[in-house]
Amino acid sequence: MSWKPLETMGWGRASAAFGDVARPERVAHLKKLLSLGAMPAFGMRRSYGDAPLTSSEKSLDMTRLDRVLDFDAATGLVHVEAGLPIGDLGRMFAAQDWLPPVSPGTGFATIGGCIANDVHGKNHHVVGSFGQHVTEITLIQGDKTRVITPNDSAEFQATVGGLGQTGVIASAKIQMMPCKGDLMVLTERRIDDLDEFFMAFEDATKDFTVGWIDATAKGDRLGRGVLEEGEITSGVNRSSGKTKSVPFNAPAWALSAPIVRLFNELYFRRVPRSGRTSVKPITDPFFPLDAIHNWNRLYGKAGFNQFQCVVPLNAKDSLREMLERISASGLASPLAVLKKMGAGRAGYMSFPMEGYTLAVDFPNRGAADYLIRDLTNMAREAGGRIYFAKDGVAKPQQIDGMYPDQDAWRKVVNEIDPTYANATNLVTRLNLRGPAPETKPAGESA
Repeated sequence: MSWKPLETMGWGRASAAFGDVARPERVAHLKKLLSLGAMPAFGMRRSYGDAPLTSSEKSLDMTRLDRVLDFDAATGLVHVEAGLPIGDLGRMFAAQDWLPPVSPGTGFATIGGCIANDVHGKNHHVVGSFGQHVTEITLIQGDKTRVITPNDSAEFQATVGGLGQTGVIASAKIQMMPCKGDLMVLTERRIDDLDEFFMAFEDATKDFTVGWIDATAKGDRLGRGVLEEGEITSGVNRSSGKTKSVPFNAPAWALSAPIVRLFNELYFRRVPRSGRTSVKPITDPFFPLDAIHNWNRLYGKAGFNQFQCVVPLNAKDSLREMLERISASGLASPLAVLKKMGAGRAGYMSFPMEGYTLAVDFPNRGAADYLIRDLTNMAREAGGRIYFAKDGVAKPQQIDGMYPDQDAWRKVVNEIDPTYANATNLVTRLNLRGPAPETKPAGESA
């Protein structure tokens, strides 16, 4: 298996790393590589910042380990390799009336990535996080292979949402969700302000619920947007499957404040005042941006960063203050999402908690970094936390106290990986595992 020097980037293209990468095609190849020593692994790198990146070290590209190893059509239990994209898993089994129980905002996220970040979907308030539906994980820890289940409580909780720090996830068994078909009845309606959004989330009855927010709106219109509610149905999927692509980096003016305000106004008004209901292929509402390949180029060569937090239900005023700061900054892009979450989470470092999650993209500019850090502080002060899969700019001191189980996670992963061989750029930047052990010069005793 050859190593190739490669520059890798997070999806936001604002974080990059350079190092030697190998791309195993079989589990036997993977085990051979790891028998020489532990190292981090990554998938499709759909995390926005530096969570999947490793600088000046060896790492593993898992995308060729993408096979379905077993499927029980009676129970919906599937065993898959970690490099399989979750969207492909859904397309494979929707015709057999089974779907992944949780799907993040992109179908390109791999199963290993979904576990390592314990991703959530638009139905989190109903079914919880992805890791709560994983029944078994095969981990390769250097020259050892371990199969863990939720019964292996500490190691399982340190792995799910654990950012790959307990070893390389080689495969997993997932309990799929029965479904009626691969279509969704989608209802959209305008929401005039933030208070109306809060009430709409309380009254929502559908399994799949999410809100688009106009992050440029101010005053009486602060927090306005469009609420989407969906439920899965059967029928004939007439989707052509065709996608569009962004062929080049957009110029800086493409996301200037006046253009973003105009886009948001048009996007808000595309939904009639009376609302509308339509039937769409399930991939459209699940993965709305996947239909535009390389959409991250819309932010130009410098890329973008995203701020995503979750705050408790009683922190509505904090969310309002965040939106006021964002709208006043003139830095927001059209991509802003608000959702109510349930309490479901599977790991020590899993992002979900009961409350409201806000996600906003910002072009990669110095002023945006400062704003994101201010928003991070506001989330922390409100008793909330940020999502590591989206972060690229936070400082270590801002994370202290956000994750109450961090010490338990740190204890497990540092015992499994005492040399910090699995540490990625994000883990190092945020000092999540504590200070790494000092490396002694050759010949010097420890």
